[in-house]
Amino acid sequence: MAVPKKKTSKSKRDMRKAHWKQKAQLQAQRAMSLGKSVLTGRSKGFVYPSDEEDEDE
Repeated sequence: MAVPKKKTSKSKRDMRKAHWKQKAQLQAQRAMSLGKSVLTGRSKGFVYPSDEEDEDE
């Protein structure tokens, strides 16, 4: 027979939402940092095709 689930407390719900939002903010910060380093040309761990290679072929 089906039994209803226990209600989640407001504090647990809010903690879960805060943690999820914090992870999203960290990923956005990392993406912005990577984008800035690619634009300045200082990135070491990101490989992407450059225009110079396309012209040689």
